[in-house]
Amino acid sequence: MKDFKKITDFIKGLFPGFEKIPLHAPIFNGNEKKYVIETIDSTYVSSVGSFVNRFEEMMCEITGAKYAIAIVNGTSALHLSMILAGVEDKDEVLSQSLTFIATCNAISYLNATPVFIDIDKDTLGMSPNSLLNFLEQYAEKKNDGFTYNKQTGKRIKVCIPMHSFGFPCRIDEISKICKQYNIVLIEDAAESIGSYYQEVHTGLFGLMGTFSFNGNKTVTCGGGGAIITNDAEIARKAKHLSTQAKVSHPWSFIHDEIGFNYRMPNINAALACAQLEQLNLFVESKRILAKQYAQLFDQNNLQYVKEINGAKANFWLNTLILESSEERDLFLEFTNSNGVMSRPVWNLMHTLPMFENCFKIDLSNSIWIADRLVNIPSSVRW
Repeated sequence: MKDFKKITDFIKGLFPGFEKIPLHAPIFNGNEKKYVIETIDSTYVSSVGSFVNRFEEMMCEITGAKYAIAIVNGTSALHLSMILAGVEDKDEVLSQSLTFIATCNAISYLNATPVFIDIDKDTLGMSPNSLLNFLEQYAEKKNDGFTYNKQTGKRIKVCIPMHSFGFPCRIDEISKICKQYNIVLIEDAAESIGSYYQEVHTGLFGLMGTFSFNGNKTVTCGGGGAIITNDAEIARKAKHLSTQAKVSHPWSFIHDEIGFNYRMPNINAALACAQLEQLNLFVESKRILAKQYAQLFDQNNLQYVKEINGAKANFWLNTLILESSEERDLFLEFTNSNGVMSRPVWNLMHTLPMFENCFKIDLSNSIWIADRLVNIPSSVRW
């Protein structure tokens, strides 16, 4: 059994002054108040305003994408991206069982069905080997150019791997497989702003990448999201659909298709811009924290999740892998009872009643990780 008190005391030393150390607290030490006041004074607090446009420009500068579309939250970004990718009723979308439920919820909004692919233990993201094994065993390309699941007869339209906790998965290999089978790749980069793989920002390996700026993320604006893409038509369509499909006109309300109220409000964008200005400092702080954790856990023979070769992670949530579910539960009980917040991973999607009958393959790695994983305090330290 590991020395949980030593770990807890170490974490308390990293985050002094807290009665209970949070898992990931927001920090507002930049222009957040200034920009929000500017927004209030301008009266443009909803979906139109200068900060929404500035946010999109900053996302392009940070990620290297040609286009960025400001969205109200990460779940909406996923939903809209699948619409843009052409997901239709009864299609299948390849996903992970180890993911946040927003991914599978967004798939379900379109009456599509998730198919669960296993993860790699070292990235916690979709395994290209598992993906290829599934496609070689169960999929076939038909004369229409699309790939179908031979067991269900459904079209496999999209693949959505996630960069879990900010750790880039082997997205280059996944991209090659998707191209081989004519499956649209959408990256769930909700947790990986500031993370890179092979010097390319996450979200740029597929047709689209989606981001979240929820209250617990590295960069937060309370609620917010984004879609990035290098495709001009996808970007145009995304902005159009996210603003109720309203056709530009000086006064008349013309809508040419079913749209969505998915545009990020200007007041949230003001917060987001101030946060993005500090992104490099945030990531630097988190990577320093990760090195301190790594040193402690290496010295105490604890398995700590690190970035793989070729990856630069933002270490959104630092992650430990314990020896068993019993040890995990003891760790969670001890830390949370002694002033340090820690959390297990989400319940695996295929175990939830809504998704228990979805098609899945061997998920041994997902199950093994879910029994052992804990997240520990990972806030930016100023």
